[in-house]
Amino acid sequence: MSDLQDLPLVDQAMVRVQALEGLLEEEFGALKVQDLDQFERLLNQKNDLLHELTQLTGVVKPEDSDALGQEWDDFRARMAGCRDLHRRNEILILRKLDAIRGALDSLQLGGSGSSVETYDRLGQVRRGRRQRDHQAA
Repeated sequence: MSDLQDLPLVDQAMVRVQALEGLLEEEFGALKVQDLDQFERLLNQKNDLLHELTQLTGVVKPEDSDALGQEWDDFRARMAGCRDLHRRNEILILRKLDAIRGALDSLQLGGSGSSVETYDRLGQVRRGRRQRDHQAA
């Protein structure tokens, strides 16, 4: 295969988009198993790829891509797919953070006024009050 620099800009960008898609999938896998070291390595690689794509295309903001010609349509579509993969990863991070916050809240020794969210048999969220003292009546 010829050197990447010998390819037209749009092809160089597509090679990087394919790498970005792979990184986003790996990032999702690292997040699912909570491998933060791997996630951080992938994050650095992702940022480098995004910087390279910015340099190649001149696209800094989404509306900048309008200046690219029709030959960039596949690139735009694949980048939209990358955006969706990134959002999926972001949602997973937010859900994990919410679960951690919930676990921390349930462990705190706050006053008896703190509430705890639990689920009933139908999977519906039910708010209850925690009892500070567990004394028998």
